[in-house]
Amino acid sequence: MARVLAVLRDKRHSPRFQRTVYLLPGMFTVANLFCGYACIVYAMRADYATAAGFIGVATVLDLLDGRIARLAGATSEFGGEFDSLADVVSFGVAPAILVFAWGLGPLGRLGWAIGFLYVTAAALRLARFNVQPGSTDKRYFLGMPSPASAGVLASTVFAWPDGLPIPQAPIVALAMVLVPAFMMVSNIRFRSFGALTLRPRRSSLVLLQFAVLIAAIVVQPQPVLLIMAYSYLVSGPIGLVVGRLRPNAPERGSETDHEADATGTPTANVS
Repeated sequence: MARVLAVLRDKRHSPRFQRTVYLLPGMFTVANLFCGYACIVYAMRADYATAAGFIGVATVLDLLDGRIARLAGATSEFGGEFDSLADVVSFGVAPAILVFAWGLGPLGRLGWAIGFLYVTAAALRLARFNVQPGSTDKRYFLGMPSPASAGVLASTVFAWPDGLPIPQAPIVALAMVLVPAFMMVSNIRFRSFGALTLRPRRSSLVLLQFAVLIAAIVVQPQPVLLIMAYSYLVSGPIGLVVGRLRPNAPERGSETDHEADATGTPTANVS
């Protein structure tokens, strides 16, 4: 056993091993980019449920790439920029095209103009936090994270892949795009994903939370994902109102840079 560990330690310092570790987060980012591209392809085929599912997979990959980069000591400025470019596609262009094909089409030029506003808002959010210095409070994001915003659009399409069964469906789709777009570029604080779980010292309960969540998604994926997405969407405005009703509460800092890994710790390779 000692000999095996010695061999592993030697390989860890080898150039080949270091190159592999350095490329691993980038591979997750490429997979994230592929999911955004695949979403666009399936949206063009009118397979909206599958297209929305690719946005969900992209979100999971986005949560993992920065976490892996930090654990492997492979964070870099290149990785952060590459991740942001991939996110513009996966959480900006892809969901906008998906919702346009799904529900904004009947609005004509207004529909694709609203979709473009969403793309612009996602790009502005990523650009703003690429240049914004970090904050000491890691519990919050300043503005809605772009993966969560895309999740609102994707979960709605996933729940009603054949379109909303109401005559006002295009107007509802318009509001469904504009509200998350505004939230992304606003100064409203949203809880980081890690802060939504129980305290780290109660790790067994955190694991139980994830087990319950996975089981619920497996049993009823459409309503569970829809409730999760919209609950997070309204959590920011609700927190803002509650904070203003309690003016004597201590001021909480805003979150830094990109959107997050599963612990809520910011990293330059995650958005």
